[in-house]
Amino acid sequence: MSEMLNVALPKGRLGDKVYALFEKAGYGCEELADPGRRLVFESPEHGVRYFYVKPSDVAIYVERGAADIGVAGKDILLEYTPDVYELLDFGIGRCRMCVCGRPGFRDDPGRTLRVATKFTKITRDYYAGLGRSIDMIHLNGSIELAPILGLSDVIVDIVETGATLRENGLCVLSEVCGISARFIANKVSSRFKYDAVTALTARLRETIEVEK
Repeated sequence: MSEMLNVALPKGRLGDKVYALFEKAGYGCEELADPGRRLVFESPEHGVRYFYVKPSDVAIYVERGAADIGVAGKDILLEYTPDVYELLDFGIGRCRMCVCGRPGFRDDPGRTLRVATKFTKITRDYYAGLGRSIDMIHLNGSIELAPILGLSDVIVDIVETGATLRENGLCVLSEVCGISARFIANKVSSRFKYDAVTALTARLRETIEVEK
């Protein structure tokens, strides 16, 4: 192939699962078998060049054109709204964005609800849809502490198994939206590398269907 597709993959377990799908779709890369300290891995015979980045940065690389395509969590796409095309739901890395708090908590519409989260846009949009006034408290970590110490009434955070919530005496009060890994593409690349992007998308779609 004359042109290479630059592929941004998320580091960690999700990235490993995602690459496995690319490999099964016929886009494997021998260099990834022994990565060493390299940051970029090429497979000229399959027309792809892979690199791993922090999960929250994948969408930036794709939006800015450093990557033609990539895989990012739906939470990232909703929170930062990058100007990219969302092509596929990989159906992996499934979890939920939820409102959580102490068991039995009842919202009092007569006062402003205090909500702690690092997902401020998702939270703002969710409560705006409910017509609910909130006091947003932006935190970067240990979100579960906020209702325990009285900093907030509830939190909005990603829930996978709910184990951390239970261990801290909290529970899911309502679900905001489902989250999973999504295949995204740069808008310019989708035009100028149309054939390559379309072919890869079709092979991945077939692979995902077989995996179900």
